[in-house]
Parts: sequence; structure tokens; C-alpha cells
Amino acid sequence: MSAGSNNAPTIIKRKKVIAGGGHHGGAWKVAYADFVTAMMAFFMLMWLLNATTEQQRKGIADYFSPTIPINRVSGGGSGAFGGDNIFTEETLAQSGTGISQPTIGMNPVQSESDAQAEAAAAAQVAALRDIEDLLIGQGGESMLSDQALRHIITRLTDEGLVIEIYDLPDVTLFVGDTAVPNPVTAEIAAIMARLFEVVRNDVAIKGHLSAKSPLQVDNPIWELSTERAAQMRRMLQSGGLDPMRIVRQTGAGDRAPAVRDATAPRNNRIEVILLRSDL
Repeated sequence: MSAGSNNAPTIIKRKKVIAGGGHHGGAWKVAYADFVTAMMAFFMLMWLLNATTEQQRKGIADYFSPTIPINRVSGGGSGAFGGDNIFTEETLAQSGTGISQPTIGMNPVQSESDAQAEAAAAAQVAALRDIEDLLIGQGGESMLSDQALRHIITRLTDEGLVIEIYDLPDVTLFVGDTAVPNPVTAEIAAIMARLFEVVRNDVAIKGHLSAKSPLQVDNPIWELSTERAAQMRRMLQSGGLDPMRIVRQTGAGDRAPAVRDATAPRNNRIEVILLRSDL
């Protein structure tokens, strides 16, 4: 028996003692850092939504999407954010519809005419953007007060520069359901009249109203929207705008709401459009 016991294999057990609970990896630190960054971005977004006007939010959004083509002309800048024209004949188009005309077999006279038309369009857009910058202060201080600036949003379209002046819940453009302007409306009209002297573009004016209850007996939406557009025309002319430059004045009633809720005060607005002269 003793001989058999001596031939048994010897088993050695080594016990690894780890102090402090062991190492669990650092993946949780990366996940926690991502969470903190996301929360910081979220609170920054909430702060911006509360602390900025609609026009300022539009400017911030445009800053982060500088390559979206709005029209067939260049933004006129330089560098990475210069807004290079995606329809140019000299560079490869990366998106959109590509070049405006095929270059193979192109008539030199036609090519020169297209280049001149494109240059004229670029000059038009540059001039309208200058007016926009002076009005809302994208490049510096605005000519309007902070209270008046809250009522304005601008956009550049194929028709021209649209300056939209709208009611706020606490401050309206006109007194009640009348065409009598409040002081903020008079201030905006005077500044626009001064700015419009820089260019020679024609001007169009359109009045809009929010919808009323269908049960309301006296609801002169067409007359009132037209009269408010006429009042804006008179204020622009009083500010020095040549009456011959005003080519259109219309009242749209409640037929084109700016927001989904047709009864919202935001739909009470006046659109003043500097029309493009190259079209």
C-alpha cells in the first residue's frame, strides 16, 4: 500500500490573490464620457432655443449647412465655406443637377452669353445678401432695435429677398383688427425704406392674416390683409422709397398660413419682397 501511494501524481494548486476587487476594464469610462458629452450638447441646445430669436436660430442652422444649394449661383466667398457654385463649367459638380449646359459642341457666343447671365445673377444675389446682412445684422450690428428684430425673418428665394414681418404673442404689428401700425412696424418700415435705396430692385408687398372662427359674422380678412399691405406701401413711400419701384401689392387673407395652426398669431404678417431684376 505504501508503494502505491508513493506513485500517485502530485497536484499543486496555485491561488492568485488579487487585492482591491480585480480589474474590470475601462470601457465604462468611454461610455460615461460619451453620455456626459451628449448631455452637455443637449443642455446647450435647450439654452440656445430659449436664448435666441427665430432669425438667430436660422443663422446658426445655415452655418452648419453651408453647402446646400439655394440657387444656381455662387455665394461669393472664398475657402472651404465659400459656397462654390455646383453648376460651374470649370469644376466637377459633386451634387445637384451638374453643369448647366454640355460643353461639347457649345457655341462660343452662347457660352459667353451664359457666363454673362450667370455673373449678373451672382451680382444680384450678392446685393440682396448685403441688404439682408444690414437689416438683420448677420455681419455685425443690425440697424434695427432688438425689439424690432424679433419680428423679422428673411429668406432668399428664386423670386428675390423675402422680408417677413410677423406678430408676436405679446406684441402685434397693427392695432387690433385694423391697419393702424404700431410703433415697431413704423420703425421697421423706415429702416427698410433706407436700405432699399442702396439697390434698384422692384418691390412687392403681400399681407397675410391668421384664420378666424367660421362662426364669426364680420370677418373681413381679404379687405384687412389688403389694407395692411397698402399701409406698409405708404410707410415705405414716406420713408423715401420711389413709388414706381412698387410693382405689386396684394392681400392673401388667411389662405397661406406660415405655421400649421392657421389661427396662430404668427400668421399675421407682412411680406416685403425685393424682386430679382435678372429674371
